[in-house]
Amino acid sequence: MEWEAPGIVLDARPFGEGDALAAVFTEQHGAHRGWVRGAQSRTHAAVWQAGNLVQVRWVSRLSEQLGTFSAELVHPAAALAMDDALTLAMLSAACATAEGALPEREPHPRVFAGLLRFLARLPLGAAMLAEQVRWEAALLADLGYGLDLTRCAVTGADSGLAWVSPKSGRAVSEEGAGLWKSRLLRLPPLLTGNAPGNAVDWRDGLAVTGHFLARDAFGLHHKPLPQARQALYDRVASMAETESDAG
Repeated sequence: MEWEAPGIVLDARPFGEGDALAAVFTEQHGAHRGWVRGAQSRTHAAVWQAGNLVQVRWVSRLSEQLGTFSAELVHPAAALAMDDALTLAMLSAACATAEGALPEREPHPRVFAGLLRFLARLPLGAAMLAEQVRWEAALLADLGYGLDLTRCAVTGADSGLAWVSPKSGRAVSEEGAGLWKSRLLRLPPLLTGNAPGNAVDWRDGLAVTGHFLARDAFGLHHKPLPQARQALYDRVASMAETESDAG
């Protein structure tokens, strides 16, 4: 059994003296895991960094076995992110979220295409945080946990939407929120359109998608939200606090 395809390295963990167990995300084969011989060597270490786009080949005697990976580097996203702490945090969070949330060997072509676009534009830095939030929302939808942000769950109105119910994942208008406002999650405009947002919007967007990722995509499988994803939220929350103080 074997296949070859463009893929995104999601994770590569040392295994033994120089090898690694890697997770690679491809359009047709989903999040696929395999053994990489010599992954920690000087020749191959740069290839097997989370976020890199590679041309990967998987080989196994039987389809249900772990199999082995070999790959050629196509786009060094990891190296390009190293010089900026926020960009690196965004890259790490996206890869860790995909690696933990995606069922193994289950194709999710829309999620793959979205992550590929995100990684290609990652050098834009903070401007891509809105795209990261929207990609997480798309991931939730593809996994069957989509948010319904089209109209108010209380009044039925499709305008004035300002909040999200942490229970149902449905939008709530300012009017419909009433006395329950303190229990709701703020809905930033970037989740209902293409608004670039600011640090406060990025923080609140990450809070919305993070809540449902933690509860559904990870919690239902008894897994915590990845540390890299929490670290990104904490970094953006700090940015939002600084922005609010300056304003």
